[in-house]
Amino acid sequence: MTDSAVKPLALSLSGVHHVAVIASDYARSRQFYTEVLGLAVVHELYRAERQSYKLDLQLPGGVQLELFSFPSPPPRPSYPEACGLRHLALRVPDLEASLRCLAAHHVAVEPLRVDSVTGARFTFIADPDGLPIELVESVR
Repeated sequence: MTDSAVKPLALSLSGVHHVAVIASDYARSRQFYTEVLGLAVVHELYRAERQSYKLDLQLPGGVQLELFSFPSPPPRPSYPEACGLRHLALRVPDLEASLRCLAAHHVAVEPLRVDSVTGARFTFIADPDGLPIELVESVR
């Protein structure tokens, strides 16, 4: 590249709009995301032509999680080092309270860890299809 070459402009991003997840069992995943994680339903639609549900769920801060169902989706290639989305990380204000809630729902929780750079405590759970979900405690 020469000095006279013009560098292309980068996109001007303003944040994350949504994250999309495909479920193998829509009812089971809907229950997990709404009742266990406590996400509010924004919109739910059954698309008969695709034999597919689309459920928009609200995360704090305006980001949405889209939950889709499709007939016979292929399994996740590996856990968690498949190419593509590695995991979904959600911020929680109180990790201990979150662990009590997860225990009440019989959700398996990995051992707590501490990020060596930020000092934040975190752990992992999995959604009904095994998608890793990291819970990161807000640094106080």
